[in-house]
Amino acid sequence: MSVAPNDIRENQHREHNKDQHWHWQKQGTAWKGIGIYHITLSVTNREPLLGTLVIPDNDPTQAYIKRTELGEKVIDCLWSVPKHHPDVRIISFDIMPNHLHTIWYVVHPMPTGIKSVARGFWQAVKQIGREYSMSIAPNDIRDNQHREVNPIFSEMPFIRPLSRKNQLDTMIRYTWLNPQRLATMQLMPGFFRIQDNIVIAGRTYRGLGNVELLYKKEYLPVHVRSIWVEAAKRGDDKQLRNYMNECILAARNGTIMVSPFISEKEKAIMEELLKERLPFIYIADNGFRDYYKPKDVLFDAVAQKQLLILSPWEYDAHKKHVSRAECVEMNKMAEEISNM
Repeated sequence: MSVAPNDIRENQHREHNKDQHWHWQKQGTAWKGIGIYHITLSVTNREPLLGTLVIPDNDPTQAYIKRTELGEKVIDCLWSVPKHHPDVRIISFDIMPNHLHTIWYVVHPMPTGIKSVARGFWQAVKQIGREYSMSIAPNDIRDNQHREVNPIFSEMPFIRPLSRKNQLDTMIRYTWLNPQRLATMQLMPGFFRIQDNIVIAGRTYRGLGNVELLYKKEYLPVHVRSIWVEAAKRGDDKQLRNYMNECILAARNGTIMVSPFISEKEKAIMEELLKERLPFIYIADNGFRDYYKPKDVLFDAVAQKQLLILSPWEYDAHKKHVSRAECVEMNKMAEEISNM
């Protein structure tokens, strides 16, 4: 976690903790009022213009981003936001080679809202980007100020309001670990490269992770029956408890667990697999977006060669919920994979 110098990180930490009475967004009030926002600014075409990844001794835990001159100017511009908008605090930021994550806390309602502030920041960094492009452009372009150069920041920053208390610490941890994750991906490219045309029982999947898990001897689908859960609610948890224990014991003995891990109890089994670093195959209900990387513990599981994520679907950016029909279909996939 070394994107920023220690003095900046310590200041960020103090800023994060000095006010423990956070005001959280309510549904329908985002963008206009008091709240915490995650802002992401990306470089056009993902060009690594803001910094360079440094991995001392090939140790991902020591990875950090060495900022370019352009990266330094973007951070200077970021720090100027509270000067122009006193109601905005910069809680945290982390710069990567091709994008910037920053978390803003709006302490008082603003008449124009957070989108206007983000747009102003965007306009400022676009000007910085244009000046940078002109400085490295061929002489004929520099001599003709009316000729266009390729824009560096062509997209409006993405704004995400945080509406739950645990999201802030999760988001700060996510951004601070970004250099470590990028280093891990570079040192282990095969495990984080999406693989196409994985055919199992007539279905075609895309996958990410340890594909060698498809060549093991024993598999077991994880599917907690609702009848066991209902019985446990009435005080008879024997079947449920025995089933969950059997899953973990089988995994300890080398059986690969396979499941979409949908229900609460199935997720509890997955958490134990992750805790004990036992290998499993996870069936995802959505496909892989561009530049996809698993989150948090799933990322670590891929890096530890413990996990393979499979999905037969194309990525749907608008998908928020999994349907019952999809649940049934994914459980069927787990059965098919286990019987291959």
